[in-house]
Amino acid sequence: MSRQEAMEQYCKSMRKGRKEYKSCVLQGRYPYPHALDEFLTEVMTAGQVELGLVEIPLDQVAGTKTQGRQSSFSPDFMPMLDPDTEFALKWMDLCEAHLGDEGIREPIKCYEYLGRFYVQEGNKRVSVLKSYQSPTIPAMVIRMIPIWSAEPEILAYYEFMETYQKTGLYQTRFTRVGSFPKLQAALGYEADQVWTEDQRRAFLSGYSYFQGPFRKAGGGEMPITTADALLTWLKVYPFGDLRQLSDAQLLKTIRAVWPDIKSLTEADPITVATEEAEGPEKGLLGRLFRPKAPAHLNVAFFSDHDPETSDWARAHDLGRQYLETVLEDQVTVQHFDRISLGEEADAAIDQAVQAGAQVIFATTPPLIGACRKAAAKYPGLHIFNCSVSMPYAGVRTYYSRLYEAKFITGAVAGAMSRDGAIGYVSNSPIFGVPACINAFALGAQLTNPGARIKVRWSCVEKDPLEALAREGIEIISNQDLPTPDRTRENWGLCQVHEGSFRSLIAPYWHWGSIYVRLARMILGGETPDPAQGKAVNYWWGMGSRAVDILLGDPLPPGIGQLAGILRQGIIDGTVLPFGRPLRDQNGVQRSDGTQPLTTREILHMDWLLDCVEGSIPSFEELLPMARPMVRLQGVYRDQIPPEKEDLIL
Repeated sequence: MSRQEAMEQYCKSMRKGRKEYKSCVLQGRYPYPHALDEFLTEVMTAGQVELGLVEIPLDQVAGTKTQGRQSSFSPDFMPMLDPDTEFALKWMDLCEAHLGDEGIREPIKCYEYLGRFYVQEGNKRVSVLKSYQSPTIPAMVIRMIPIWSAEPEILAYYEFMETYQKTGLYQTRFTRVGSFPKLQAALGYEADQVWTEDQRRAFLSGYSYFQGPFRKAGGGEMPITTADALLTWLKVYPFGDLRQLSDAQLLKTIRAVWPDIKSLTEADPITVATEEAEGPEKGLLGRLFRPKAPAHLNVAFFSDHDPETSDWARAHDLGRQYLETVLEDQVTVQHFDRISLGEEADAAIDQAVQAGAQVIFATTPPLIGACRKAAAKYPGLHIFNCSVSMPYAGVRTYYSRLYEAKFITGAVAGAMSRDGAIGYVSNSPIFGVPACINAFALGAQLTNPGARIKVRWSCVEKDPLEALAREGIEIISNQDLPTPDRTRENWGLCQVHEGSFRSLIAPYWHWGSIYVRLARMILGGETPDPAQGKAVNYWWGMGSRAVDILLGDPLPPGIGQLAGILRQGIIDGTVLPFGRPLRDQNGVQRSDGTQPLTTREILHMDWLLDCVEGSIPSFEELLPMARPMVRLQGVYRDQIPPEKEDLIL
């Protein structure tokens, strides 16, 4: 390299640095690299560790250790001094060395704090290598350990320190706790696997290749790491395919999952829609700017169960038939039953799309993996998965607020119980289930202030209904009614009578109502744009006919009338199940009653009221058949280590 070329590289970098400086000044941002000593004191750290020689990512070099020559650089370490200065001449010497036979081999010295590096010696070396967009630089690193706290950034960093012992890489730093085990699973590694040198090189190769298109798409401006975005990408595409894609193909796949990547920047990536979307504007502007809506919909339903043998699948199949009946010539419907998860589900969706499908309804949570792949593959496709609290912007989810019906059945239980001892059979500890238990308990105390609710779990024991009956409990809430046409003696709220069970009142799902409303929203052009980076979860209740109650013949007329009054109150909003003071089993006040709980607080309940006996079972207590669903929808799913066989991470 000639001196003239080094001069040209310096001047090019200087112009970039000065431009960045001016931009920072205009925007009111600090125009130089930050100095660690300016904001970090010894009392703010729990100690320090010498890591020795480490190949550190240059994009994580955030500033200098001391003030020193801060003013010589822009925030991104581009030089700003005139070309005839001693500083510039030394910079050019390093530039020549970098492109010479020897290269820049002498490591810099730096401090690391919260995954970002602050240079003590070697600022110009950093500047030169950054000007050539080098990915890494050798460094002698001293890690400053932050004092532990429950703040998300600190928790994520403490997890990173553990993962660093397995990888030896700073490129595996995430902003969210629990991400690294998911990365291990995505790469096909065991949870505690220590990476070999070959595995490090393979990951770095893929990571570096991914980083360029990710930044080109706008990732460099987002408050997340490249590792965060890569993990999101790996939920749809296998790591082995990464280097098989061209730059353009990789960029296309990144843009396909961009809504989910963007959702990582949201404090709460999920919007819970508890009411139907407002209709389009009726005025002139509303008509002019109304999104183009289809006049006819081709809809495809998918289930991994058989409607002939599964009550859940049958309920959704009846919903499909209801959609066809109500909308008649406005919809054409396909349906795929008994499909296996994985490649078969992917192929079934491909087949439906090729046959003209515009809307996908996947009726079970495990199909979320196929839904996510389809969302990346077919950007214009409307995709819905029957699940709750899924943080994927490309797939909308739907479920019902069953707790509203449970509140009513609880009131009936309290009125029918002679001694206040009431049983409750719950299925699995997934989102919304603790709310159902607690709503039932509040309903029971409404009519019987001394009521105590004893909870047993069908995901833990084989026949909790019989077990509760053997304990002498006469009023028991059992499994909910999947469809109102399939009544059984032990569905819903049961009374033990002469050695058998008889149903008093049963909540049931009305999936057809949901399907009709969602289809009408699409026909009206009212569905949200996934590009906004927010996952949308439709969580509709009795007001939308998404869930309702069925009264049994043995129910006394007066109590049946009470159930009807409560039902109407919930529909019109005058009855709020959680609109009173609430205290959990540990004596902690969860609400003082002045304001009802928020939708998110209800949906994400992971506690039980003080009038409830029993606890939420741990993952280890669950029967094997119950574990896959809890991995997907469990109230503590983020604490469950993923398995490398998981279809969804």
